[in-house]
Amino acid sequence: MTKLRVLYATSEAYPLVKTGGLGDVSHALPTALRQLDVDIRILIPGYPQVLEKLSLLEIHEDLELFNYSVRILAGIMPDGLTPVYVIDCPALYQREGGPYQTAAGHDWSDNALRFGLLSKVAALFGDHEFLFKPDVVHCNDWQTGLTAAFLAYSTAPRARTLMSIHNVAYQGTFGAEMVGLLGLPPESFNMLGLEFYGMMSFLKAGLYYSDWISTVSPNYAREIQTPAFGNGLDGLLALRHDQLTGILNGVDINFWNPEADQYIFSPYTKSNLAGKRKNAQALRKKLGLSLAKADRSPTGYKPLLGVVSRLTSQKGLDLFIPIIPEIVNGAEGAQVVILGSGDQELENRLQQLAEMLPGKVSVTFGYNEELAHQIEAAADIFIMPSRFEPCGLNQMYSMRYGTIPIVRRTGGLADTVIDATPENLEQQGLATGFVFEKEDSRELLQTIKRALQAFRDKNTWRKLQQNCMNRDFSWKNSAKQYIALYSKLVQQ
Repeated sequence: MTKLRVLYATSEAYPLVKTGGLGDVSHALPTALRQLDVDIRILIPGYPQVLEKLSLLEIHEDLELFNYSVRILAGIMPDGLTPVYVIDCPALYQREGGPYQTAAGHDWSDNALRFGLLSKVAALFGDHEFLFKPDVVHCNDWQTGLTAAFLAYSTAPRARTLMSIHNVAYQGTFGAEMVGLLGLPPESFNMLGLEFYGMMSFLKAGLYYSDWISTVSPNYAREIQTPAFGNGLDGLLALRHDQLTGILNGVDINFWNPEADQYIFSPYTKSNLAGKRKNAQALRKKLGLSLAKADRSPTGYKPLLGVVSRLTSQKGLDLFIPIIPEIVNGAEGAQVVILGSGDQELENRLQQLAEMLPGKVSVTFGYNEELAHQIEAAADIFIMPSRFEPCGLNQMYSMRYGTIPIVRRTGGLADTVIDATPENLEQQGLATGFVFEKEDSRELLQTIKRALQAFRDKNTWRKLQQNCMNRDFSWKNSAKQYIALYSKLVQQ
């Protein structure tokens, strides 16, 4: 049987460059697929971080696209497993800052050209212009959304296209003048095409022209077909519901593994959680939290609540911030450790809380991979009060580490966390966390109190930890679903 050939077009991939969950998925999913004998190869822009981390050979030169000189370079991902193609265009990609924004946090003014080029090169591969001739071009988020449009207007498109939505809120909208500048025909700019409220939308292009659409959890696939979650694209998504599949993301179980985590203070297993207590104490010392012991605690210390998150409205941290004083000063006597960055107002409010509540609240701004792992390993409870969450990874990381998640019932959080109701706790291996419904601080507080009550019951808490650590969130099952979907597309 001939191997499936897939080009995985993405704007980021760990460990080359990462700003969020897309970077994690763009490493872990291709890795899992190659282990299942799929010939999948990554296509990514040649940012400085990418060129620095790869040994690359030129395979195609003297391309002229959008009046820019472009080379296609080839290499292997640092794990030595997945081939990667890099778009070398210094004028568009060789600059200080992030993949999407300047160092000051402003979107690059030429992002339409930068990611139009990524989409165009993906389409050239799909047209079988280069050495690698994929059966499927797998596009990810708005940055690759024009790929299917370019192929739709190509004289001989050969590869099938799959458009994956990691977050429908980010749509890549630009002025209508970009249609001509990117070489797409004028007739593509209408409501049955690229046009979105007078603008050109990269994401809408991907959703309209692709052969199939996927998203990162079954529940999110249902939600985005409604006005509450579709961000204006719900009508198109509902129209294409027969070509829309939700496949739950997995996690890298080798990288997120309490038995062998290079970042944590003390490894541990589900049969011996003593190392988890050691991690908590070490993190308290590192961050200046109180080491005072607590009664009625299975760990001997105050419960530790962790957050690792972008500080945005989506993530619902504004629901958590107002109740932090009550959590740490009240009968619960918990401690809170937060890692994240984002909205300046939320950062300011958290900074004030950390100053007002020394020894009880620790806040670290920015992103730190080492500290993220240490929080997952040390915390007793992980807080994710998201307003919407396409999949979410941290709740799965938490369960790997025996850290009990508190989540709002939305998107992938609803698919992965089973509420610890009395009925669910009675069933073997079922309950894995605490779930609340409304975007409401008081309901979140009541859910936290419910979790802390369970925390004080050693047997119940150990049962929850065992349930969580027994869950299989590896990429293997998800990768098999993608293989089935690729095969279906190729046979159409």
